[in-house]
Amino acid sequence: MAGRRLSPEERDLWGRVTDSVRPLPGKRLRTIAAEPQAKTETAGPVAARTGKTQAVPEPAPRPVRRPVDYLDKSWERRISGGTLNADFTIDLHGHTLDAAHRRLSSALAGAIAHRARCLLVVTGKPRSGPVVPGERARGAIRAEIGHWLATNPHADAIASVRTAHPRHGGAGAIYIILRRNN
Repeated sequence: MAGRRLSPEERDLWGRVTDSVRPLPGKRLRTIAAEPQAKTETAGPVAARTGKTQAVPEPAPRPVRRPVDYLDKSWERRISGGTLNADFTIDLHGHTLDAAHRRLSSALAGAIAHRARCLLVVTGKPRSGPVVPGERARGAIRAEIGHWLATNPHADAIASVRTAHPRHGGAGAIYIILRRNN
């Protein structure tokens, strides 16, 4: 509840909780002063009539980081020269869309947990030419993978998504470069 004052018992209890925990690196614990924590301001005529104040909202969360098209020279040279070694490889070629989506999410989470920097994803070549009715659609995974990565819970850990070198699958595969501090 924004703007609610804590009772002395609640303040004491919160103080004991904060004394028993250690903040994450780079973070600090919120403390509760004797007065309300949030700055207050009146909310216009309604506040004047009721005598209530409204808490000032906290700043908006940090924006989500998006993949970039260009990495530094070292990465670009390794990608274009085919010398980039993937930490993990996953082959989605031949799977259904649902199975491929689940496998990609799982592989991405695993790569992040192991602090990997590069994930090679084999998708199959993109669709070429018109779709013939009654024929199995080609390139469906490749067509969806951009959307899957953008909506993945770990999307902000992705530094770049690049087409793989022909040695690693060319147009039928992509490199997912993960951020160092993911």
